[in-house]
Amino acid sequence: MAKVAFLGLGVMGGPIAAHLARAGHDVCVYNRTVSKAEAWVSEHGGRFGATPRDAAEGAEFVMACVGNDDDLRSVCLGDEGAFAAMAEGALFVDHTTVSAQVTRELNDLARAQGVGFVDAPVSGGQAGAENGVLSIMCGGAQAEFDRAAPVMDAYARIAKRMGESGAGQIAKMMNQICIAGLLQGLAEALHFGERAGMDGRAVVEVISQGAAGSWQMQNRHGTMLDGEFNHGFAVDWMRKDLSICLNTAEEFGASLPMTALVDQFYKDVQNMGGGRWDTSALIARLRKLGEA
Repeated sequence: MAKVAFLGLGVMGGPIAAHLARAGHDVCVYNRTVSKAEAWVSEHGGRFGATPRDAAEGAEFVMACVGNDDDLRSVCLGDEGAFAAMAEGALFVDHTTVSAQVTRELNDLARAQGVGFVDAPVSGGQAGAENGVLSIMCGGAQAEFDRAAPVMDAYARIAKRMGESGAGQIAKMMNQICIAGLLQGLAEALHFGERAGMDGRAVVEVISQGAAGSWQMQNRHGTMLDGEFNHGFAVDWMRKDLSICLNTAEEFGASLPMTALVDQFYKDVQNMGGGRWDTSALIARLRKLGEA
């Protein structure tokens, strides 16, 4: 069992930290909203730090799941950041979806003080975090991944090293590109079926068993048909992730026409007031267009 600090108790971080506590690790948490940290400790035990530095003091592993590049920098750097308290040989594991650029920047700063760094973005959504079955894509040194893997086992279905620093984030970008295309295709198919008078659930029962089947089809078709979107991975978050994908594509000279198009469709959903809706809300946009 390890002494672990966990920074960020949102819809992903809170359940992940809870799995660590249930696995028997000594967990100290930090959250920008102190009341959320207090509530987590009340439910799961352990303790909380007033700052990232407080939480990271003496920890063997410092793990984070925050919002974006700036949030990650804020919990790592400065006098009250986690890096200020981490001893030589400690390991920082970042579950945030951020740019590969900030990952490499923080990796270099960590290594300069003898601290390890593994980028480890996750896929599986809130349900995957709550059920402890996340897919984790990791970048960093092999030895550091090997140290982190047994700790991540508490909430992972699979954790795999993709390569050196930043490779985990690149893999997560590939994941989000796939999801964007899958959801747009599913939204179009269901909307098409509605307009044609088909029973969407009956159709999905058949086609989900064939080549068109996917996690999104199995788990989202029902709520999409019912127009229920107050759950899951928010459109605002997806646009943040797709922005990272598109900016990184420019860096590598990669062409992402479908991703750029679906990103604009998500902008339309935001303009409909659906920024906090689940990413499957793409069908709501098509229905609105159909009514025009």
